[in-house]
Amino acid sequence: MKNLLYYGDNLEVLRKYIKDETVDLCYIDPPFNSKRNYNQIYNNIGGEDRAQAQAFIDTWVWDTRAAEGFSEILANDIGRFTTTAVDLIKGLATVLKQGSLLAYLVSMTLRLTEIHRILKPTGSFYLHCDPTASHYLKIILDTIFVTSGGEFRNEIIWHYLKWSVGQRQFVRNHDVIFFYSKSDSPNRTFNILFVERSPATVKRFGNAKIVSSFDEKGQRKPSQTEGESEGVAMDDVWDISRVPPIKQLYPTEKPSALLERIIRASTNEGDVVLDAYCGCGTTIVSAESLKRQWIGIDITYQSISLILRRLEAQYGKEILSNITLNGIPQDMASARALALKQDDRLRKEFEKWAVLTYTNNRAIINDKKGGDKGIDGTAYFLTGKSDNAKIVFQVKSGNVGRGDIAKLNNDRLREKAELAIFLTLQPPTQGMKDEANAVGVYEHSLMACSYPRVQLITISDMIEQQKRLAIPTSLEVLKKAQSAALENVQSQMLTE
Repeated sequence: MKNLLYYGDNLEVLRKYIKDETVDLCYIDPPFNSKRNYNQIYNNIGGEDRAQAQAFIDTWVWDTRAAEGFSEILANDIGRFTTTAVDLIKGLATVLKQGSLLAYLVSMTLRLTEIHRILKPTGSFYLHCDPTASHYLKIILDTIFVTSGGEFRNEIIWHYLKWSVGQRQFVRNHDVIFFYSKSDSPNRTFNILFVERSPATVKRFGNAKIVSSFDEKGQRKPSQTEGESEGVAMDDVWDISRVPPIKQLYPTEKPSALLERIIRASTNEGDVVLDAYCGCGTTIVSAESLKRQWIGIDITYQSISLILRRLEAQYGKEILSNITLNGIPQDMASARALALKQDDRLRKEFEKWAVLTYTNNRAIINDKKGGDKGIDGTAYFLTGKSDNAKIVFQVKSGNVGRGDIAKLNNDRLREKAELAIFLTLQPPTQGMKDEANAVGVYEHSLMACSYPRVQLITISDMIEQQKRLAIPTSLEVLKKAQSAALENVQSQMLTE
Protein backbone atom coordinates (compact mmCIF):
# COMPACT_ATOMS: atom_id res chain seq x y z
CA MET A 1 0.00 0.00 0.00
CA LYS A 2 1.01 3.63 -0.39
CA ASN A 3 2.21 5.59 2.60
CA LEU A 4 -0.32 8.13 3.88
CA LEU A 5 0.15 11.78 4.81
CA TYR A 6 -2.89 13.60 6.23
CA TYR A 7 -3.27 17.36 6.56
CA GLY A 8 -5.84 18.12 9.22
CA ASP A 9 -6.95 17.72 12.82
CA ASN A 10 -5.72 14.31 13.94
CA LEU A 11 -8.91 13.55 15.86
CA GLU A 12 -10.98 13.96 12.72
CA VAL A 13 -8.47 12.00 10.64
CA LEU A 14 -8.24 9.13 13.13
CA ARG A 15 -12.02 8.80 13.35
CA LYS A 16 -12.74 9.22 9.66
CA TYR A 17 -9.88 7.43 7.93
CA ILE A 18 -7.97 5.02 10.19
CA LYS A 19 -9.70 1.68 10.62
CA ASP A 20 -9.81 -0.42 13.79
CA GLU A 21 -6.72 -2.49 14.62
CA THR A 22 -4.64 -1.58 11.54
CA VAL A 23 -1.52 0.01 13.07
CA ASP A 24 1.46 -1.83 14.56
CA LEU A 25 3.14 1.10 16.28
CA CYS A 26 2.04 4.60 17.19
CA TYR A 27 4.44 7.24 18.51
CA ILE A 28 3.30 10.76 19.36
CA ASP A 29 5.03 13.86 20.67
CA PRO A 30 2.05 16.15 21.32
CA PRO A 31 2.63 19.87 21.86
CA PHE A 32 2.89 21.10 25.41
CA ASN A 33 4.84 24.28 26.06
CA SER A 34 7.15 23.52 28.97
CA LYS A 35 8.73 26.98 28.83
CA ARG A 36 5.72 28.40 30.62
CA ASN A 37 5.77 28.99 34.34
CA TYR A 38 4.53 25.66 35.69
CA ASN A 39 2.34 27.07 38.46
CA GLN A 40 0.65 29.43 36.07
CA ILE A 41 -1.15 26.49 34.46
CA TYR A 42 -3.33 26.27 37.53
CA ASN A 43 -4.13 29.98 37.40
CA ASN A 44 -5.24 29.81 33.79
CA ILE A 45 -3.49 32.22 31.45
CA GLY A 46 -1.87 35.37 32.77
CA GLY A 47 -0.73 38.33 30.75
CA GLU A 48 2.92 38.61 31.69
CA ASP A 49 4.16 35.71 29.59
CA ARG A 50 1.49 35.71 26.91
CA ALA A 51 4.00 36.29 24.12
CA GLN A 52 6.23 33.45 25.29
CA ALA A 53 3.27 31.10 25.69
CA GLN A 54 1.50 31.99 22.45
CA ALA A 55 1.76 28.53 20.90
CA PHE A 56 0.39 27.00 24.06
CA ILE A 57 -2.46 29.51 24.30
CA ASP A 58 -3.53 28.97 20.70
CA THR A 59 -3.94 25.25 21.26
CA TRP A 60 -4.83 24.82 24.90
CA VAL A 61 -7.46 27.25 26.09
CA TRP A 62 -10.86 26.46 27.54
CA ASP A 63 -13.11 27.35 24.63
CA THR A 64 -16.09 25.92 22.78
CA ARG A 65 -13.97 23.12 21.32
CA ALA A 66 -12.70 22.09 24.77
CA ALA A 67 -16.20 22.25 26.27
CA GLU A 68 -17.60 20.09 23.48
CA GLY A 69 -14.86 17.50 24.00
CA PHE A 70 -15.49 17.47 27.74
CA SER A 71 -19.24 16.96 27.19
CA GLU A 72 -18.57 14.16 24.70
CA ILE A 73 -16.44 12.27 27.22
CA LEU A 74 -18.92 12.64 30.06
CA ALA A 75 -21.94 11.71 27.91
CA ASN A 76 -20.12 8.73 26.34
CA ASP A 77 -23.17 8.10 24.17
CA ILE A 78 -21.68 5.34 22.03
CA GLY A 79 -19.43 3.82 24.68
CA ARG A 80 -16.25 5.09 23.04
CA PHE A 81 -14.52 5.85 26.34
CA THR A 82 -13.72 3.51 29.20
CA THR A 83 -15.72 4.17 32.37
CA THR A 84 -12.50 4.82 34.27
CA ALA A 85 -11.45 7.45 31.73
CA VAL A 86 -14.83 9.17 32.07
CA ASP A 87 -14.60 9.15 35.86
CA LEU A 88 -11.04 10.47 35.75
CA ILE A 89 -11.86 13.45 33.52
CA LYS A 90 -14.89 14.24 35.68
CA GLY A 91 -12.69 14.20 38.77
CA LEU A 92 -9.96 16.29 37.16
CA ALA A 93 -12.53 18.92 36.24
CA THR A 94 -13.37 19.28 39.93
CA VAL A 95 -9.70 19.76 40.85
CA LEU A 96 -8.36 21.73 37.88
CA LYS A 97 -11.46 23.73 36.94
CA GLN A 98 -12.13 24.79 33.35
CA GLY A 99 -8.71 26.07 32.36
CA SER A 100 -5.87 25.41 29.95
CA LEU A 101 -4.61 22.22 31.60
CA LEU A 102 -8.04 20.58 31.61
CA ALA A 103 -8.48 21.60 27.95
CA TYR A 104 -5.19 19.87 27.19
CA LEU A 105 -6.12 16.69 29.06
CA VAL A 106 -9.56 16.54 27.42
CA SER A 107 -7.92 16.89 24.00
CA MET A 108 -5.44 14.11 24.80
CA THR A 109 -8.13 11.77 26.16
CA LEU A 110 -10.11 12.10 22.94
CA ARG A 111 -7.08 11.29 20.82
CA LEU A 112 -5.51 8.59 23.00
CA THR A 113 -8.85 6.74 22.93
CA GLU A 114 -8.76 6.71 19.12
CA ILE A 115 -5.12 5.63 19.06
CA HIS A 116 -5.97 2.67 21.29
CA ARG A 117 -8.77 1.74 18.87
CA ILE A 118 -6.61 1.73 15.74
CA LEU A 119 -3.75 -0.28 17.25
CA LYS A 120 -3.60 -3.97 16.44
CA PRO A 121 -3.95 -6.34 19.42
CA THR A 122 -0.20 -6.89 19.03
CA GLY A 123 0.49 -3.17 18.71
CA SER A 124 2.60 -0.80 20.78
CA PHE A 125 2.23 2.85 21.78
CA TYR A 126 4.84 5.41 22.82
CA LEU A 127 3.89 8.82 24.26
CA HIS A 128 6.61 11.45 24.45
CA CYS A 129 6.06 14.13 27.10
CA ASP A 130 7.79 16.49 29.52
CA PRO A 131 7.39 17.00 33.29
CA THR A 132 4.64 19.62 33.05
CA ALA A 133 1.92 17.05 32.34
CA SER A 134 3.49 13.57 32.32
CA HIS A 135 1.91 12.55 35.64
CA TYR A 136 -1.59 13.38 34.38
CA LEU A 137 -0.99 11.66 31.04
CA LYS A 138 0.22 8.49 32.76
CA ILE A 139 -3.06 8.17 34.68
CA ILE A 140 -5.10 8.82 31.53
CA LEU A 141 -3.15 6.16 29.64
CA ASP A 142 -3.76 3.65 32.43
CA THR A 143 -7.51 4.27 32.25
CA ILE A 144 -7.48 3.66 28.49
CA PHE A 145 -4.92 0.88 28.02
CA VAL A 146 -4.61 -1.05 31.28
CA THR A 147 -8.34 -1.24 32.00
CA SER A 148 -8.81 -2.66 28.48
CA GLY A 149 -6.32 -5.50 28.82
CA GLY A 150 -3.20 -3.59 27.84
CA GLU A 151 0.06 -3.26 29.75
CA PHE A 152 2.25 -0.41 30.88
CA ARG A 153 5.71 -1.56 29.81
CA ASN A 154 8.25 1.17 30.51
CA GLU A 155 8.85 4.73 31.53
CA ILE A 156 11.76 5.47 29.21
CA ILE A 157 14.06 8.30 30.21
CA TRP A 158 15.61 10.10 27.26
CA HIS A 159 18.68 11.77 28.72
CA TYR A 160 20.54 14.52 26.88
CA LEU A 161 22.76 17.52 27.59
CA LYS A 162 21.68 21.11 27.04
CA TRP A 163 24.76 22.76 28.56
CA SER A 164 22.58 25.00 30.69
CA VAL A 165 22.92 26.21 34.26
CA GLY A 166 20.24 25.41 36.80
CA GLN A 167 18.59 28.30 38.61
CA ARG A 168 18.22 27.15 42.24
CA GLN A 169 17.31 23.66 41.01
CA PHE A 170 18.89 20.74 39.14
CA VAL A 171 19.23 21.17 35.40
CA ARG A 172 16.38 19.46 33.53
CA ASN A 173 18.07 17.23 31.01
CA HIS A 174 15.56 14.52 30.20
CA ASP A 175 12.19 13.76 28.62
CA VAL A 176 9.83 10.92 29.50
CA ILE A 177 8.43 8.41 27.01
CA PHE A 178 5.66 6.09 28.20
CA PHE A 179 5.59 2.70 26.48
CA TYR A 180 2.35 0.66 26.45
CA SER A 181 1.24 -2.48 24.66
CA LYS A 182 -2.40 -2.92 23.67
CA SER A 183 -2.46 -6.44 25.06
CA ASP A 184 -0.35 -9.10 26.71
CA SER A 185 -0.46 -11.17 23.53
CA PRO A 186 2.43 -13.63 23.16
CA ASN A 187 2.55 -12.57 19.52
CA ARG A 188 3.19 -8.87 20.11
CA THR A 189 6.33 -7.55 18.51
CA PHE A 190 9.24 -6.64 20.71
CA ASN A 191 12.78 -6.97 19.41
CA ILE A 192 15.38 -6.88 22.15
CA LEU A 193 17.99 -4.25 21.37
CA PHE A 194 21.55 -4.49 22.62
CA VAL A 195 24.11 -1.92 23.61
CA GLU A 196 27.87 -2.29 23.73
CA ARG A 197 29.40 -3.44 26.99
CA SER A 198 31.11 -0.74 28.99
CA PRO A 199 34.88 -1.03 29.63
CA ALA A 200 34.10 -1.79 33.27
CA THR A 201 31.84 -4.70 32.26
CA VAL A 202 34.45 -6.10 29.88
CA LYS A 203 37.10 -5.87 32.59
CA ARG A 204 34.88 -7.69 35.08
CA PHE A 205 33.38 -10.40 32.86
CA GLY A 206 35.72 -10.62 29.87
CA ASN A 207 34.84 -10.56 26.18
CA ALA A 208 32.91 -13.84 26.14
CA LYS A 209 30.09 -12.40 28.21
CA ILE A 210 26.91 -14.45 28.54
CA VAL A 211 24.03 -12.68 26.83
CA SER A 212 20.52 -13.59 27.86
CA SER A 213 17.30 -13.14 25.94
CA PHE A 214 13.83 -12.83 27.42
CA ASP A 215 10.53 -14.27 26.32
CA GLU A 216 7.30 -12.30 26.06
CA LYS A 217 6.52 -12.61 29.78
CA GLY A 218 9.96 -11.36 30.73
CA GLN A 219 11.22 -14.82 31.76
CA ARG A 220 14.85 -15.50 31.07
CA LYS A 221 15.49 -17.95 28.24
CA PRO A 222 18.38 -20.43 28.47
CA SER A 223 21.62 -18.48 28.32
CA GLN A 224 24.13 -19.00 25.63
CA THR A 225 27.76 -18.01 25.40
CA GLU A 226 28.73 -16.18 22.26
CA GLY A 227 32.18 -15.76 20.93
CA GLU A 228 31.30 -12.26 19.82
CA SER A 229 28.62 -11.04 22.19
CA GLU A 230 25.89 -8.71 20.94
CA GLY A 231 26.28 -6.70 24.11
CA VAL A 232 23.82 -6.22 26.94
CA ALA A 233 20.05 -5.82 26.68
CA MET A 234 19.09 -2.16 26.43
CA ASP A 235 17.59 -0.61 29.55
CA ASP A 236 15.07 2.22 29.89
CA VAL A 237 17.53 5.12 30.21
CA TRP A 238 18.66 6.30 26.79
CA ASP A 239 21.56 8.68 26.29
CA ILE A 240 20.98 10.22 22.88
CA SER A 241 22.11 13.68 21.88
CA ARG A 242 19.52 16.29 21.01
CA VAL A 243 19.42 17.86 17.56
CA PRO A 244 21.63 20.97 17.84
CA PRO A 245 19.60 24.18 17.45
CA ILE A 246 21.66 25.28 14.46
CA LYS A 247 20.71 22.08 12.64
CA GLN A 248 17.05 21.93 13.62
CA LEU A 249 14.37 21.82 10.94
CA TYR A 250 11.69 22.30 13.59
CA PRO A 251 11.63 23.81 17.10
CA THR A 252 10.81 20.53 18.90
CA GLU A 253 12.63 18.19 16.50
CA LYS A 254 13.65 14.83 17.92
CA PRO A 255 16.80 12.98 16.78
CA SER A 256 16.49 10.17 14.25
CA ALA A 257 18.42 7.85 16.57
CA LEU A 258 15.60 8.10 19.12
CA LEU A 259 12.83 7.23 16.67
CA GLU A 260 14.83 4.50 14.97
CA ARG A 261 15.35 2.82 18.34
CA ILE A 262 11.61 2.82 19.04
CA ILE A 263 10.72 1.57 15.56
CA ARG A 264 13.33 -1.20 15.61
CA ALA A 265 12.14 -2.42 19.00
CA SER A 266 8.40 -2.54 18.32
CA THR A 267 8.03 -3.30 14.60
CA ASN A 268 9.42 -5.46 11.83
CA GLU A 269 9.91 -4.61 8.15
CA GLY A 270 6.58 -3.94 6.44
CA ASP A 271 4.74 -3.05 9.66
CA VAL A 272 2.66 0.14 9.87
CA VAL A 273 3.96 3.08 11.92
CA LEU A 274 1.70 6.05 12.78
CA ASP A 275 2.65 9.49 14.06
CA ALA A 276 -0.42 11.61 14.76
CA TYR A 277 1.59 14.79 15.49
CA CYS A 278 4.27 14.29 12.87
CA GLY A 279 5.78 17.80 12.92
CA CYS A 280 8.97 17.84 10.86
CA GLY A 281 8.61 14.14 10.03
CA THR A 282 11.44 12.43 11.92
CA THR A 283 9.18 9.44 12.63
CA ILE A 284 8.21 9.32 8.95
CA VAL A 285 11.76 9.53 7.64
CA SER A 286 12.96 6.94 10.17
CA ALA A 287 10.14 4.54 9.26
CA GLU A 288 10.95 4.95 5.57
CA SER A 289 14.65 4.25 6.14
CA LEU A 290 13.79 1.09 8.11
CA LYS A 291 11.39 -0.16 5.39
CA ARG A 292 8.21 0.26 7.39
CA GLN A 293 4.93 1.55 6.03
CA TRP A 294 3.88 4.80 7.62
CA ILE A 295 1.00 7.19 8.28
CA GLY A 296 1.58 10.81 9.27
CA ILE A 297 -0.92 13.43 10.45
CA ASP A 298 -0.38 17.12 11.15
CA ILE A 299 -2.64 20.14 11.42
CA THR A 300 -0.20 22.65 9.90
CA TYR A 301 0.67 22.77 6.22
CA GLN A 302 4.21 23.88 7.04
CA SER A 303 4.79 20.47 8.59
CA ILE A 304 3.34 18.65 5.58
CA SER A 305 5.50 20.75 3.26
CA LEU A 306 8.62 20.15 5.34
CA ILE A 307 8.06 16.39 5.39
CA LEU A 308 7.63 16.26 1.61
CA ARG A 309 10.76 18.35 1.09
CA ARG A 310 12.71 16.23 3.56
CA LEU A 311 11.69 12.96 1.93
CA GLU A 312 12.44 14.31 -1.55
CA ALA A 313 15.88 15.51 -0.45
CA GLN A 314 16.76 12.14 1.07
CA TYR A 315 15.16 9.73 -1.40
CA GLY A 316 14.55 11.72 -4.59
CA LYS A 317 11.33 12.85 -6.27
CA GLU A 318 10.38 9.25 -6.99
CA ILE A 319 9.33 8.71 -3.39
CA LEU A 320 6.54 11.28 -3.72
CA SER A 321 4.68 8.97 -6.10
CA ASN A 322 4.36 6.43 -3.28
CA ILE A 323 2.62 8.86 -0.92
CA THR A 324 -1.12 9.47 -0.80
CA LEU A 325 -1.87 13.03 0.34
CA ASN A 326 -5.18 13.67 2.05
CA GLY A 327 -6.72 16.96 3.16
CA ILE A 328 -4.62 19.10 0.82
CA PRO A 329 -6.70 21.19 -1.64
CA GLN A 330 -6.99 19.38 -4.94
CA ASP A 331 -9.74 21.49 -6.50
CA MET A 332 -11.22 24.97 -6.18
CA ALA A 333 -13.96 23.84 -3.79
CA SER A 334 -11.47 22.44 -1.29
CA ALA A 335 -9.22 25.51 -1.67
CA ARG A 336 -12.15 27.80 -0.85
CA ALA A 337 -13.09 25.58 2.09
CA LEU A 338 -9.57 25.95 3.52
CA ALA A 339 -9.59 29.70 2.95
CA LEU A 340 -12.90 30.12 4.76
CA LYS A 341 -12.21 27.93 7.82
CA GLN A 342 -13.25 29.70 11.02
CA ASP A 343 -11.06 27.65 13.37
CA ASP A 344 -8.53 30.01 14.97
CA ARG A 345 -5.83 27.36 14.70
CA LEU A 346 -6.14 27.46 10.92
CA ARG A 347 -6.22 31.21 10.33
CA LYS A 348 -3.01 31.26 8.32
CA GLU A 349 -3.18 27.77 6.84
CA PHE A 350 -4.56 28.90 3.48
CA GLU A 351 -1.70 31.38 3.14
CA LYS A 352 0.88 28.73 4.05
CA TRP A 353 -0.59 26.21 1.64
CA ALA A 354 -0.68 28.70 -1.24
CA VAL A 355 2.88 29.96 -0.80
CA LEU A 356 4.46 26.55 -0.20
CA THR A 357 2.54 24.83 -2.98
CA TYR A 358 3.39 27.52 -5.53
CA THR A 359 7.09 27.40 -4.62
CA ASN A 360 7.31 23.59 -4.55
CA ASN A 361 7.90 23.76 -0.78
CA ARG A 362 10.90 26.08 -1.15
CA ALA A 363 9.59 29.26 0.48
CA ILE A 364 10.02 30.47 4.05
CA ILE A 365 6.72 31.25 5.77
CA ASN A 366 6.29 34.44 7.79
CA ASP A 367 4.76 33.14 11.02
CA LYS A 368 4.23 36.49 12.68
CA LYS A 369 0.64 36.92 13.80
CA GLY A 370 -0.08 40.47 12.77
CA GLY A 371 2.68 42.92 11.99
CA ASP A 372 3.81 40.79 9.05
CA LYS A 373 4.07 44.00 6.98
CA GLY A 374 2.12 42.44 4.14
CA ILE A 375 4.58 39.59 3.51
CA ASP A 376 3.30 36.02 3.88
CA GLY A 377 6.41 34.26 2.59
CA THR A 378 9.87 34.70 1.15
CA ALA A 379 12.01 32.76 -1.30
CA TYR A 380 15.39 33.32 -2.88
CA PHE A 381 16.62 32.69 -6.41
CA LEU A 382 20.15 32.52 -7.71
CA THR A 383 21.53 35.36 -9.78
CA GLY A 384 24.97 33.77 -10.07
CA LYS A 385 27.12 31.06 -8.56
CA SER A 386 27.61 33.04 -5.36
CA ASP A 387 24.79 35.56 -5.27
CA ASN A 388 21.03 35.53 -4.94
CA ALA A 389 17.97 37.80 -4.83
CA LYS A 390 14.71 37.81 -2.93
CA ILE A 391 11.08 37.10 -3.89
CA VAL A 392 8.25 38.09 -1.56
CA PHE A 393 4.73 36.60 -1.54
CA GLN A 394 1.35 37.86 -0.47
CA VAL A 395 -1.84 35.79 -0.34
CA LYS A 396 -5.40 37.12 -0.46
CA SER A 397 -8.60 35.09 -0.16
CA GLY A 398 -11.10 37.97 -0.10
CA ASN A 399 -11.91 40.87 -2.37
CA VAL A 400 -8.92 42.39 -4.16
CA GLY A 401 -8.27 45.58 -6.12
CA ARG A 402 -5.67 47.80 -7.70
CA GLY A 403 -4.57 49.19 -4.34
CA ASP A 404 -3.43 45.73 -3.20
CA ILE A 405 -0.87 45.61 -6.01
CA ALA A 406 0.42 49.11 -5.31
CA LYS A 407 0.86 48.18 -1.64
CA LEU A 408 2.61 44.91 -2.50
CA ASN A 409 5.09 46.75 -4.69
CA ASN A 410 5.84 49.17 -1.86
CA ASP A 411 6.37 46.16 0.42
CA ARG A 412 8.69 44.66 -2.19
CA LEU A 413 10.81 47.80 -2.29
CA ARG A 414 10.92 48.02 1.50
CA GLU A 415 12.09 44.39 1.73
CA LYS A 416 14.68 44.98 -1.01
CA ALA A 417 13.18 42.16 -3.08
CA GLU A 418 13.59 41.97 -6.82
CA LEU A 419 10.30 40.15 -7.40
CA ALA A 420 6.87 39.96 -5.78
CA ILE A 421 4.11 37.38 -6.29
CA PHE A 422 0.45 38.06 -5.50
CA LEU A 423 -1.50 34.83 -4.95
CA THR A 424 -5.23 35.43 -5.05
CA LEU A 425 -8.33 33.30 -4.66
CA GLN A 426 -10.40 35.86 -6.59
CA PRO A 427 -9.71 36.71 -10.26
CA PRO A 428 -7.59 39.86 -10.62
CA THR A 429 -9.19 42.98 -12.07
CA GLN A 430 -7.85 44.74 -15.15
CA GLY A 431 -6.74 47.57 -12.91
CA MET A 432 -4.62 45.14 -10.91
CA LYS A 433 -3.02 43.81 -14.09
CA ASP A 434 -2.27 47.33 -15.28
CA GLU A 435 -0.71 48.24 -11.94
CA ALA A 436 1.50 45.14 -12.03
CA ASN A 437 2.59 45.75 -15.62
CA ALA A 438 3.52 49.33 -14.78
CA VAL A 439 6.17 48.15 -12.32
CA GLY A 440 8.28 46.74 -15.13
CA VAL A 441 10.54 43.71 -15.41
CA TYR A 442 13.65 42.25 -13.85
CA GLU A 443 16.45 41.23 -16.21
CA HIS A 444 18.15 37.98 -15.21
CA SER A 445 21.44 38.25 -17.06
CA LEU A 446 22.63 34.68 -16.51
CA MET A 447 19.29 33.26 -17.58
CA ALA A 448 18.99 35.70 -20.47
CA CYS A 449 15.38 36.16 -19.40
CA SER A 450 13.21 38.97 -18.13
CA TYR A 451 10.63 38.43 -15.39
CA PRO A 452 7.75 40.71 -14.34
CA ARG A 453 8.71 42.35 -11.04
CA VAL A 454 5.15 41.92 -9.81
CA GLN A 455 3.11 38.96 -10.99
CA LEU A 456 -0.47 37.91 -10.34
CA ILE A 457 -1.17 34.21 -9.86
CA THR A 458 -4.64 32.88 -9.13
CA ILE A 459 -5.34 29.80 -7.03
CA SER A 460 -7.14 28.51 -10.11
CA ASP A 461 -3.84 28.82 -12.04
CA MET A 462 -2.15 26.72 -9.37
CA ILE A 463 -4.80 24.00 -9.18
CA GLU A 464 -6.15 23.71 -12.69
CA GLN A 465 -3.02 24.61 -14.67
CA GLN A 466 -0.45 23.45 -12.09
CA LYS A 467 1.49 26.71 -12.34
CA ARG A 468 4.55 26.76 -10.13
CA LEU A 469 7.53 29.02 -9.49
CA ALA A 470 10.00 28.22 -12.25
CA ILE A 471 12.88 30.59 -11.64
CA PRO A 472 16.03 28.66 -10.59
CA THR A 473 16.46 28.31 -6.81
CA SER A 474 19.51 26.03 -6.81
CA LEU A 475 22.85 25.96 -8.60
CA GLU A 476 22.05 22.70 -10.36
CA VAL A 477 18.79 24.08 -11.73
CA LEU A 478 20.51 27.33 -12.69
CA LYS A 479 23.11 25.49 -14.75
CA LYS A 480 20.41 23.54 -16.59
CA ALA A 481 18.42 26.71 -17.19
CA GLN A 482 21.48 28.53 -18.54
CA SER A 483 22.11 25.64 -20.91
CA ALA A 484 18.53 25.81 -22.11
CA ALA A 485 18.83 29.57 -22.53
CA LEU A 486 21.83 29.11 -24.81
CA GLU A 487 19.64 26.94 -27.00
CA ASN A 488 17.14 29.78 -27.17
CA VAL A 489 14.58 27.94 -25.06
CA GLN A 490 13.56 30.93 -23.04
CA SER A 491 10.57 31.82 -20.97
CA GLN A 492 9.34 35.38 -20.70
CA MET A 493 7.15 34.54 -17.74
CA LEU A 494 7.99 33.75 -14.16
CA THR A 495 5.73 30.70 -14.14
CA GLU A 496 5.60 27.68 -16.34
